[in-house]
Amino acid sequence: MTDRRAERRAEKRASIIAEAWALARRDGLGALSLHGLAGTVGLRQPSLYVYFDSKLALYDALFADGYRQLLDFTKEREYGGEPRAALVRFLRDQVEWSGADFVRYQILFQRSIPGFEPSPESWAHAVEFYEMASAVLSAAGLTEQCHVDLFSALVSGMCSQQAANDPGGTRWAQHADIAVDIFLAAAKRRSASRAGGRK
Repeated sequence: MTDRRAERRAEKRASIIAEAWALARRDGLGALSLHGLAGTVGLRQPSLYVYFDSKLALYDALFADGYRQLLDFTKEREYGGEPRAALVRFLRDQVEWSGADFVRYQILFQRSIPGFEPSPESWAHAVEFYEMASAVLSAAGLTEQCHVDLFSALVSGMCSQQAANDPGGTRWAQHADIAVDIFLAAAKRRSASRAGGRK
């Protein structure tokens, strides 16, 4: 009985999160309200507090759910093989994924909610994704922190452009090849320069 009760609660919580995504996509993240969400899912607002004790807790649940979606998406894909090709696939996939859902992109990668900071439990999903991306870079011989930081900025910038200006499209995703080539060329020049300076 206890297990079934917990299962029902988890199912209800998942349905509330799904409805919160729908409302945020319709009205915007900032317009999301517990009162409106409660009515949509057939609960009185006090009953909603059983699942989320504040609006920030709801945002935290969306953040965690969004990262779980991103992790699932990324784990389903293959980033082995030739390192440059793997980086191109990774970049293209991330840009297309971000462009497919602006609200989800917004809560994961932009500080658009005043006062919201992910909980340690939710942030752990972001750290896991960061480690996956770092592994793709490492396979290409890019192991310095500056490589990770700059590739992160490259991915973020292209994702932002795709999500904001061509949602659901591929305008920026299709430039993954040239973006990776420019990035790798710059990294190689830097490595060569540093190697020369050590002679």
